Amino acid sequence: MNVREIISQCIASLLRNRLRSGLTMLGIIWGLVTVVLLLSYGRSLGEEVLNGFMGLGDNVIMMWGGQTSMQAGGERSGKKVKFLDGDTEAVRDTVPFLTAVSSETDDGFSFKYGPKVVNISTKAIEYPYGGMRRLNIEEGRYFEPADFTEHRQVVIFGPHAAQKLFNGYPPVGETVEIEGHVFQVIGVLRNKIQDSSNNGPDNENAFIPFGMMRLLADQRDPGSIVFQPSSPDLHIKAIQAVRAVLASRHHFDPKDDKAAPTWDTVEDSQEIMQFSTALELLLGIIGAMTLGVGGVGVMNIMLVSVTERTREIGLLKALGAKRRDILSQFLLESLTLTFIAGAIGMVVAIVVGYLVPPMPLYSDIYKTANHEGDIVLRASPSVMLISFGILAAVGIVSGLLPAVRASRMDPVEALRHE
Repeated sequence: MNVREIISQCIASLLRNRLRSGLTMLGIIWGLVTVVLLLSYGRSLGEEVLNGFMGLGDNVIMMWGGQTSMQAGGERSGKKVKFLDGDTEAVRDTVPFLTAVSSETDDGFSFKYGPKVVNISTKAIEYPYGGMRRLNIEEGRYFEPADFTEHRQVVIFGPHAAQKLFNGYPPVGETVEIEGHVFQVIGVLRNKIQDSSNNGPDNENAFIPFGMMRLLADQRDPGSIVFQPSSPDLHIKAIQAVRAVLASRHHFDPKDDKAAPTWDTVEDSQEIMQFSTALELLLGIIGAMTLGVGGVGVMNIMLVSVTERTREIGLLKALGAKRRDILSQFLLESLTLTFIAGAIGMVVAIVVGYLVPPMPLYSDIYKTANHEGDIVLRASPSVMLISFGILAAVGIVSGLLPAVRASRMDPVEALRHE
């Protein structure tokens, strides 16, 4: 008997027992919908949490001066380390596998536009900073190299900082006074989801060329150095190399991580991804257990089918059918029942996913448009593939016991069965 005939017999059997088959298939459909929606929820939640964290930047590492905890170069531990003018250039020139390096200094300055004066947290940065930190422009333009080489007094606002000072008036092209010095507004950042920050989210900050700190605060030294390795896999090597350069300039032990502490967002993002994977696994197990309840129904209907067809099994064996033929027939019937219900369940899961509205996560906090940052139940190809694998496992386990029982029947006893 070939596979096509077995599937035809199974479908005919389902049609003969419509109510029983329908109730059994309902358990599979319900379980599969649960699996798909739970996996979709876990995947979407994990992605949005990771994207929220990565709003800080792509594979960014920040390093600032600390206090030595080891003796080095004849100096006692406990010495404070303060970065100096030229440190960033030394790192940029010495470490070849960094995509970008920038000085950064944070301060709060008074901004005056017309009669209005507000205090805004301001970051003084260098040109490569924006690419690392996802400073995407909504209006106007980002800094260009000439802004730094020609010492232009220009400023870029985060969207909330711009609203705070301009009250909705278009700021690009306007001039503001920062600590009494006139700056031209050249751009406003795009509103972004940022679940982590140093000294405030970018939406609330203003950004100026690093050289302008000499004008506003008579400061030349960077408060921190921000850099990006050419590959995420190089993040530890990058930290070690940058710390070694600074150690040689400030006379501390390169292994002294307290002398130059870091914030390694690459490591943090890997931990978030592990959390996301663990959450998906947990939700997948819960969904698989729900689908397993439907599998019990398949096993029950197949055991009933074996009992009803005892004489048929005896006749097949008497005509020369082998145990593996009987085993294959009933196992395929179980899988046919499971996958017909599974196909219906997949369609239902996709429809339900589109009917369920996005669940708020970040949109209320950051006032994003089109539900950006919210949890959306969409069955991705990977979710569908995982769900299919769980369904196949349930179908095999559910059909194996009835199939084994049928294959082990004694043909003589089976033919005597009434």
